[in-house]
Amino acid sequence: MRFGVPELLIVLVIVIVLFGPGRFGKILGELGSGLKSFKDNLGSDKKDEEPKPPTDEAK
Repeated sequence: MRFGVPELLIVLVIVIVLFGPGRFGKILGELGSGLKSFKDNLGSDKKDEEPKPPTDEAK
């Protein structure tokens, strides 16, 4: 079963009615900052690796 735009809008309206627009915005902001932090931590593994110095074998 696939969800289309009308179904997603209905769910969005129900969530806004339950939580209120202020709290809903706060939840979305926290979700966005959490995802950004998660993506930053995934990329930090590559940053932690030290680059290998070039060797004389390449000449």
